[in-house]
Parts: sequence; structure tokens; C-alpha cells
Amino acid sequence: MSEELNNFKAGFVSIIGKPNVGKSSLMNAFLGEKLSITTPKPQTTRQNLLGILSEDAHQVVFIDTPGFLKPRYLLQEKMQSSIAEALKDVEVLIFISDVETFPTNYDRAVSEIILKSKIPKLAVINKIDLAKKEKILKDIQQTLEVWGFKEIFFISATECIGLAELKSRIIALLPVHPPYYPMDNISDRNMRFFVQEIIREKIFYNLQQEIPYSTAVTVEMFEEGEERSEVWANIFVESRSQKKIIIGTNGEMIKKIRLAAERDIKYLMQKKVRLHLWVKIRKNWRKKERVLKEFGYK
Repeated sequence: MSEELNNFKAGFVSIIGKPNVGKSSLMNAFLGEKLSITTPKPQTTRQNLLGILSEDAHQVVFIDTPGFLKPRYLLQEKMQSSIAEALKDVEVLIFISDVETFPTNYDRAVSEIILKSKIPKLAVINKIDLAKKEKILKDIQQTLEVWGFKEIFFISATECIGLAELKSRIIALLPVHPPYYPMDNISDRNMRFFVQEIIREKIFYNLQQEIPYSTAVTVEMFEEGEERSEVWANIFVESRSQKKIIIGTNGEMIKKIRLAAERDIKYLMQKKVRLHLWVKIRKNWRKKERVLKEFGYK
């Protein structure tokens, strides 16, 4: 065992890019687990999330970050602070974008931040399964090279294209180091966090416009039984009209969210789950430091 640890490699890898380019999907694909919630809407991820890939000779600790954007309120300022933290004390930086939207001003801004760092960096272009012409990929590669990237990878996180090559390069860049976390851990977060994220994901899937961005979820109580668990959670919104929309006509929308969340929580916990949801109003919570801390946004 000591000889194995002498050659063991471990390190942190930050995944950084604008919203909705596949940061969470990439980490999930590497882990083979749906750890980060994913939706078609941008800005689904609000906080840095560690995903831990432990294999025989290495441990890769991925950091999934919120999408890079210009903040409009305090919550988004905290999201951007999370990105700044993810640039520190890591072994590899991954700049990620996708074939459908690259290049944008946000791509350029993110790449400039990453390229200033002395940390090894990789450029990753996602969703190549959606590229209609080979020339698009060549144009993207040329642009990234002009910007200053030396190593460029084209992948599809959802179709698992190009992941093996990217993973090999990441591992090659890691230093010899003992594992940072127990080998059977897949994250540093607890069950409450993942239950909250699942509920939030179902809100994003089922509601439109500004409503999902105006919601926060907290788990108030957890009762774990041998065969079934009971979970009590609050959904916070900013206005009475938002509360009405989330509850829906005759409670149909909140029921839809609850049932969808129960299915995923059941899979996560590997047992039957009964989820109880309440919708509460907390005006302007996204702009209040004290409330953000209460909701877990540091």
C-alpha cells in the first residue's frame, strides 16, 4: 500500500466558463453520477461543488463553478466570488465553452482571467455532436490558439465523446500526492445539500422566466427510517404572485415539483421518500447578506 501511495496522484481541477455550456454535465460525465443538477436554463449552478473521482492510482477533485456573468444582485456577486475562489490552489484550470455559442465576450473575459494564471490550463469545447460542419471546429481551434491556449480538446459531455483523452491529460498534470478525501467519497457536501439541489432543479424544469431565479430551497427537517425517509423543505420566493405560480391552480404545480423531486431523492437515498414542501415569501432575499448566509450562500 505504501508503494502505491508513493506513486499516487491527486489534485484539484476547476471547470470555468459562461453559463449553460456544460460545466456540470462534464463533471457528471467524469464521475458517472449525476452530482450537479443540470437544466436547459443558464445559471442553474449557484455555488462551487466538489466532485471526487477516485480510482486505483489517482484522485481528481473537480470543482464545478457557477457560470461567469455580470452580476445584477448580491446573490450573483457571491456566485462570481465562487469562481474567483476556484482559481486558487488548484492543479488544473479548464476553460469550457460550446460549439453553438463560442466565441462571446464572456468567453473572451473568462479566457483572459484563466490565461493570466500560471496554473496549467486546458481549453475544452463541448457539444461537438451539434457541430454541423468540420470547419466550425477548425475556426474555434484557431481562435483559441490566437487567444493563447496551447492545449485544446473537443468533447461532448452528454455523448461521452473525447472524454477519455481529456481525462488522461488531466491526470498527467496532477502531482504525486496522497488522496485528499476518503476513496469512497464522491463529494464534500451532505445529503441535505443534494436534496435541496434536486428540488431546485425541478423548479427550474417546471417554471419559466424569472421564477426559478427568484427561488431558494432549504431543508428544515430530515427523518430517516429503515425503509422510508421523510423530508420537510421550504421553497422561498420574493413575492405573493410568485408563490401563487409555484403552488399552481389547485396545487397542481407544487405537486408536480414534489413528485419529480421525490423520484430523484428516492434514487439518491436508495429508499422510499415522502417529501413535504411549503412555499414561503422572503422579499428581496437575493439582495440581503443576512438572508443569503441563512440560505447557505457564503
